[in-house]
Amino acid sequence: VRVTESGGGLVQAGGSLRLSCAASGRSFSRNAMGWFRQAPGKEREFVASVYLSDGSTYYADSVQGRFTISRDNAKNTVYLQMNNLKPEDTAVYYCAAGWWNGSTWSPRRTTYDYWGQGTQVTVSS
Repeated sequence: VRVTESGGGLVQAGGSLRLSCAASGRSFSRNAMGWFRQAPGKEREFVASVYLSDGSTYYADSVQGRFTISRDNAKNTVYLQMNNLKPEDTAVYYCAAGWWNGSTWSPRRTTYDYWGQGTQVTVSS
């Protein structure tokens, strides 16, 4: 599975950006997609995820209500709409393809095996 992010950039606080993540390859090896981010000097952290079959979503508390993850299965693409951006959202954002092996999706227990190269998001104050 190949994962490619796009859409990062520089934006002022309060502004918006939309990230895109295109996945290709073995579609049968992924049923969830997630966004993660890593700020300088910090560990990578979870941002949001979506279960591809029914569109269920899950968010980190820090972005709940400001970010929206969505998917277009026909295009094998996942989006992250980021509104009301804050300087603390500045980070490299990574998209990942994952797999949940169960009947009811468990976002916290989904494993992500395929990662993109990341796209920089910078929010100025």
